[in-house]
Amino acid sequence: MTEPTVVVAAALQEDGRLLAARRSAPPELAGRWELPGGKVEPGEDPERALVRELREELGVDAELVARVPGEWPLKPGYVLWVWTARLRSGRPRPLEDHDELRWLGPDETWSVDWLDQDVPAVRAARTALAPG
Repeated sequence: MTEPTVVVAAALQEDGRLLAARRSAPPELAGRWELPGGKVEPGEDPERALVRELREELGVDAELVARVPGEWPLKPGYVLWVWTARLRSGRPRPLEDHDELRWLGPDETWSVDWLDQDVPAVRAARTALAPG
């Protein structure tokens, strides 16, 4: 049995807010929201892949803080790993695969239409980001 392809995503936070990204492609995902990130390339370290993806998709340099415990199945053969992260430099912009970004406070987390497979990861990330 082959190992699943790992997709990495960031629970990027600023002032208690979580960054959500609205998909513009592919068509079946367009208009739904996700945590930003992307696929780990063969031989690539997952943490480096996530820093690279955030640079490519959002134009930012981010610092990964901690891996959120767990992994979540995506489409067959793919799993999602999430890290909490914070910005080092740059302001996030939707450069690739997204047409809108939104910073969501704790009470706004569920105000966007998250991709179904991202919902448990977002829930876990919010728990990881909660003060205390």
